[in-house]
Order: sequence, then structure tokens, then C-alpha cells
Amino acid sequence: MRDIEKEIDDKLNEIEAKEGVRILHAIESGSRAWGFASPDSDYDVRFVYVRPKEDYLRLDEVRDVIEWQLDEVLDINGWDLKKALRMFAKGNSVLFEWSGSPIVYRTTEEWGRIREVSKQYFSEKTAIYQYYGTANSTYQEYLQGDMVRYKKYFYALRPLLAAQYIEKNHVAPPVRFEELLVPDLDPKLREAIDRLLEIKKQTTEKEENPQIPEIRSFIEAEIERQKKIADELPDDHNKDWNALNRVFAEVLG
Repeated sequence: MRDIEKEIDDKLNEIEAKEGVRILHAIESGSRAWGFASPDSDYDVRFVYVRPKEDYLRLDEVRDVIEWQLDEVLDINGWDLKKALRMFAKGNSVLFEWSGSPIVYRTTEEWGRIREVSKQYFSEKTAIYQYYGTANSTYQEYLQGDMVRYKKYFYALRPLLAAQYIEKNHVAPPVRFEELLVPDLDPKLREAIDRLLEIKKQTTEKEENPQIPEIRSFIEAEIERQKKIADELPDDHNKDWNALNRVFAEVLG
């Protein structure tokens, strides 16, 4: 039987050796981290790495992403620390999800400090806009026909539920889908989602099934509602770079 975790660890070691970097944090992203993987789901490995200090002083800047592998089983890529910190400054929800993933392949004390600092830069307005955008693009592109890929339901449902979580709690939402299913969720919608989860566990990524009216109605209404909420929220970006600059200097030594 294939030992995926060992294979991922070997790949991360290979990246460090061949790219001359040090990985600060490596996690699972996508459906496995969210908790609704299909039998044929791949492994979406994401990581943040740091280069030697001298590389950040070069006039010819080194590329700030590493795209290592993409096949039917493994999708591995990562961002440079400087890029990651800049994305935190913008309130990028992707970085907050990487930081909060429940499946961690490796991490460091430095990342623990970065994670604490990043909380100062969470932006409700940016996050809700990003989650709304993900849900809306998924809905428009994949959920219009009578038959749909149930995987795509989750790519609309999860961001909308995450936006609701932000609306109520004013912090970055949890990564796992089940933690977004709050007790006061409409019972009919919850029942439909539970059915969807069971079917999803038994169907392949590309398999199509009939629309589920309760879920489609929720997605349509919530997309419109979250867009309005995001439009009306004030700009809450933290424009003070000092904390991020300090943690960047600490990691570089």
C-alpha cells in the first residue's frame, strides 16, 4: 500500500535540498483538509519556505513560488516567506486557510510566531469578498445545469458558510467544513447537506448527479446576501507593516 505521508515528507526534503530553501510550514489544502474528499481526490500539498538571507538582497530577484509536482495523486507547490507575509498584509484568505489547516505535514516555531502576528491582519471585508467571489464563480460556471458535479456544490457551499462564520464571529473561519455547520443552520438545508456529504464520499470527482433544490436555493440567495454585506463593510485593513517586518527579520536572522 502506498505510504502517502512518507512520500510527501520525502518530496518536501527533496525540495529543500534541490531548491536551497527551508520549509517553515507544510499542510494539506483543498477537499482533504476541508473534510469532503472523494475516493479519487488528489493531495493538495502547500508550503511556505524561506531562502538564505543573501537571496533577499539580490538585484535579480529569485522567483517567489515553487511549483514542484502536479499529477493525478500529488499537487505540490509553495510560496516564499516574503510573498506569504505580503499576502497576509492584504488579508488574503488562502494564507489564513494554510495557516489553519487541520492536516499539517511539518511546521516550525517560526511559523507559530508568524501565525500569531498574522491575526492582526485579518480583514473581514477582504475575506468575505474573496469567499463570495469563489462561491459566485463556482455557481456561474458549474451549477447552472440540471446535472452537476457534487464536488462543485462544496466549492460554493463552503465559502458561503465561511463568510457567515466571519459575519458572526469576526475572525478567520475554521478550515474543516463540519465546523462551519452551525447549530442554527436551517434544518432542511442541514439535512440536504448531510445527504450530499454521504453521496460525495462514494462518488468520483467528475460524476454528475441531479441538482438538489434546497442547496441550490441557499447558494443563490446567500451569494447575493454576502455580496451586499461585503460592499457595506468598512475598509478594515491593517496598514501598519511593522509587525510583519519584525517577524520577517526574525526569521531571516
